[in-house]
Amino acid sequence: MIVTHLSLSDFRNYVTAEVELGAGPNLFVGSNGQGKTNLVEAIGYLSTLGSHRVSTDQALIRSGQDAAIIRARLEHAERTVLVEVQLNRSSANRAQVNRVAAKTRDVPRYVTSVLFAPEDLSLVRGDPGGRRRYLDQLLVQLSPRLAGVFADYDRVLRQRTTLLKSVRASRVADTQLSTLEVWNERLIDLGSQIMVERSALIDRIRPHVADAYRRIAGDHHVAELAAHLSIMGSVSDDGTDGEPDSSDPAIPLPGPDDVRAAFAAALDRVRRAELDRGLTLVGPHRDDLVLTLNGLPARGYASHGESWSFALALKLAAAATLRADSALGDPVVILDDVFAELDESRRGRLAGGIADYEQVLITAAVLDDVPRELRVRTVHIRGGAIVEQGPAEAEPTEADHAEAEHAEAGEDS
Repeated sequence: MIVTHLSLSDFRNYVTAEVELGAGPNLFVGSNGQGKTNLVEAIGYLSTLGSHRVSTDQALIRSGQDAAIIRARLEHAERTVLVEVQLNRSSANRAQVNRVAAKTRDVPRYVTSVLFAPEDLSLVRGDPGGRRRYLDQLLVQLSPRLAGVFADYDRVLRQRTTLLKSVRASRVADTQLSTLEVWNERLIDLGSQIMVERSALIDRIRPHVADAYRRIAGDHHVAELAAHLSIMGSVSDDGTDGEPDSSDPAIPLPGPDDVRAAFAAALDRVRRAELDRGLTLVGPHRDDLVLTLNGLPARGYASHGESWSFALALKLAAAATLRADSALGDPVVILDDVFAELDESRRGRLAGGIADYEQVLITAAVLDDVPRELRVRTVHIRGGAIVEQGPAEAEPTEADHAEAEHAEAGEDS
């Protein structure tokens, strides 16, 4: 799938923007703060209905305006689709597909993208929530029906936790909590589905992560990942959180029945701690994705460069998985200000690793940071405006160099 045209109205710092895009690499160049990341953020929003930089849609609407519009023309398998999302400041967002009103939540069915940005360093160095979001967003792109499962689980989790807080405040006896058992059943049903899906996804992306890391960092590094499930004992009887054990981060759970049984046993085990603390202490909302590099926990031992490469490998693994399993084929691969963080050898390896994707969007503040083979088409950004777009300039020939030297000699005289 590729995006052939992007249109923005009152999005971020753009009053309007019209950008023609092509297959292969597309490079957005501009100084920091000019708006190049805003363009790729808009495309990323269409595939996830969220921003990689802010948690609410309000910041995406230009200051002083009531709404912003993202519109993109997409091509896949000789079919063209026009999708549009209107972000509203004081009412629900609206969407259209081919000029016909559609449910906003259905837009990601038409758009797949994988975006890597400096913020993604938190996948390695940050808290477990970022790693859970990484898995869950990829799951929804692969199977959109799971969006409903995640939404239902979050709702049940909130209601169950509210009940626990109420019990804690009122000191109701444990034996009187018949309502809690009802929520337990729903929590186990939905949470087990999520854990099974996540575990299966980890198995699918594991070889892609290892391969991507080797391609970026070289053959002498082994990147590995595994699920760490709270229901398998990461919360002690007193409710304190346990740290993942890198030497044995995962306990295989071959089927849904095993997960359900382990989840039910875990809820029984931490029941007193949950009542004392007013919190739901076990479930997929407390799981983690354990990352190891050469057998050591990446979070504590990886250098800045290794952490950056690991986070990039996770995103490239997501792209490879979507390429293999998504009905839309290749995702749009988006690299936001990535090359400035890599040395020259890793830049070259990364360029080789993404060269065969149908469409790659790249942002850079400095043109020379990006390998020349990725400068096929450039879009120059300045102050929230497209100042130039089109094929990259051809490399100077020897005659051009000679002419330039001659002109400089004339100026000096």
